[in-house]
Amino acid sequence: MTRHFEATIEKFPIAGVFTISRGSKTEAEVVTCAITRDGVTGRGECVPYKRYGETTEGVLDEINSLASMMHDGMDRHTLQTRLRPGAARNAVDCALWDLEAKSLGRSVASMIEAAEKPLITAFTLSLGEPEAMAEDARRNAARPLLKVKLGTDDDESRMRAVRQAAPDSRLIVDANEGWTEDNLARHLDVADALGISLIEQPLPAGKDAILATIRRKVMICADESVHATGDLASLRNRYDAVNIKLDKTGGLTEALIMKEEAQRLGFAVMIGCMVGTSLAMAPAVLLAQDADYADLDGPLLLAQDRPDGLRYDGSLVYPPRTNLWG
Repeated sequence: MTRHFEATIEKFPIAGVFTISRGSKTEAEVVTCAITRDGVTGRGECVPYKRYGETTEGVLDEINSLASMMHDGMDRHTLQTRLRPGAARNAVDCALWDLEAKSLGRSVASMIEAAEKPLITAFTLSLGEPEAMAEDARRNAARPLLKVKLGTDDDESRMRAVRQAAPDSRLIVDANEGWTEDNLARHLDVADALGISLIEQPLPAGKDAILATIRRKVMICADESVHATGDLASLRNRYDAVNIKLDKTGGLTEALIMKEEAQRLGFAVMIGCMVGTSLAMAPAVLLAQDADYADLDGPLLLAQDRPDGLRYDGSLVYPPRTNLWG
C-alpha cells in the first residue's frame, strides 16, 4: 500500500467584500488536504477561523503533524483521537471519507444513507448600512431564504429595511454574538413583528444564560455556543436550534453523530458553513439532507469557485458529483 499526504493553503477572492460584526474580508483563505492511496486521491477543505483561536498556518501545522501516521494507514476513527474538533480535523476527516468512497467505488451518500436531492440554501446578506443592506435584499428578493448579518447598535433599522425590501423571503438574522442583555428583548420583539424565522447567536458564547429565562416567539439558534456533540445537553434550556458546521465539529464523522443527537434532544438543526469553496460545502450538502435549514452559500459569495464545483440554481444547491467529492 502506498500513500501520499499533502496539505496546502489556497486563496479564493470574494465577490466584493464580506462583512460581519467582527470585520471584513475580501478573500477566503482555506486549507486543503489530499490523501492518495494506491493511485486514488481523497480531498477535504477547511476554513480556519480566528474566533476559535485558529490561524491558517497553525491549522496547516496540525494537519502536517499527522503525516507519519497517515503513511501508517490511520483511518477516520483513529483521527478523532488524534486531533481536537476544529478546522484541521475537518479537512483530514473529509479527505478520508472521499478516499474511502472512491476506493470502494461507492458514494458517500450511499455510505451514510443520505438522500441526494437539491436543497434550498440561505443566501447571506453582508453587514452594512441599512440602505445598502436593503439594496442587497432587493437584488435577492426572489430568493426564498435570506440570512441577514447583524450585530450593531442599530440592528432594528437594518431588520426593518431588509424586510421591506424582501417582503416574501423567509429571514434568518445572525447577530454573531453582537447583542446584549440590554437590547435583547427589544430585538426579539422587532424580529417577531417582522416575521423573522430564526435568530442566530444573539449573545456572546458563555454569556447567554439569560436565554433560559427570557420569553420569545422567534426560535434562537446556537452557533458560537455549540461545537460538538458534548455541548448539546447544556444548551437545551437556552436554545431552540443548533448550527452544525464541519469546521467546528472537526469533520463529517462527528457531525453525523452530533446531528442525530441534536434531533433526539429536540433541537431544530441548521447545517452551516464558513466562506469556502464547493469542496468544503460538498459533505455538508449531504449532511443537510434532513436538516431544518441549510446555510451553504459559501461558493455563491466567491468571485471564482473550484472547477467541477457544486451546481447552484438560484437558491437550490445540488448534491456533489463524485469528480468534486464523495
